[in-house]
Amino acid sequence: MNLYKKLIVEPGRKIKLKQVDAAYHANYPDEESVKADLDKYSEKIGELQRKLYGEKKHSLLIVLQGIDAAGKDGTCWHVMQAMNPQGTFVHGFKQPTAEELAHDFLWRIHPHTPGLGEVSIFNRSHYEDVLVQRVHNMVPKKVWSQRYEHINNFESLLQSNNVTILKFFLYITPEEQLERFKQRLDDPARQWKISEGDYTERQYWDEYIAAYEDMLEKCSTQGAPWFVIPSNHKWFRDLAVSEIILKTLEDLKLKLPEPSVDLTKIRAEYHQMAEEKKSANKK
Repeated sequence: MNLYKKLIVEPGRKIKLKQVDAAYHANYPDEESVKADLDKYSEKIGELQRKLYGEKKHSLLIVLQGIDAAGKDGTCWHVMQAMNPQGTFVHGFKQPTAEELAHDFLWRIHPHTPGLGEVSIFNRSHYEDVLVQRVHNMVPKKVWSQRYEHINNFESLLQSNNVTILKFFLYITPEEQLERFKQRLDDPARQWKISEGDYTERQYWDEYIAAYEDMLEKCSTQGAPWFVIPSNHKWFRDLAVSEIILKTLEDLKLKLPEPSVDLTKIRAEYHQMAEEKKSANKK
């Protein structure tokens, strides 16, 4: 199953999320059935990320968006465990600070984009400014409606510096969200994640869905595509994200850099030191 082609939002395509099966799991029947592929993908992603870090010719930006409880934190954890923490960064974008609000909406984003050789994962992102701010009327329509073009231009700028961008919209049903909220209430290990807005935001479900649909249509580009990830099954969500990341890294044709020193000379020096140590031990 080529999940890259299956789940990508082609540029300009209109998306109706009600027509997306959030419980889709391809030909995998259950969580146990994905373990072998997940392990294989994770190992290969780790190998390629090391090449990315060593080569320092490309970088990768992974953007995660989704309604509350869609699994952004869990996806971050899954992606991170496949990679070396050296050269991999996660940043979560919360409510803007007063300083951030005094600048343009992309001002707070740019410092966290990846440098060459790095991977950055955005848990929420610059897209909050066409989601939350739109749904809650924090800025006029004439302001947020212009931001799609600003975002596309911003991402195009990043691509010109060899930043590869993958954007994942984690899609769950309202019923699944409610079940996950209940799990948080019942599990002491998850209760810290409960916020007062969890339930109150549910009244805006339809407004959020409309905002997500516009985001997907207007900002899925050839160079920075969106993928709609069916996420009712967490195990399939992790599999789909891993497969798409792996394909993307493979397509970069990454190579480890050539040694920056004369290996023949280094080996000769090593053997000389080894011989000197051997001689000293005999005395």
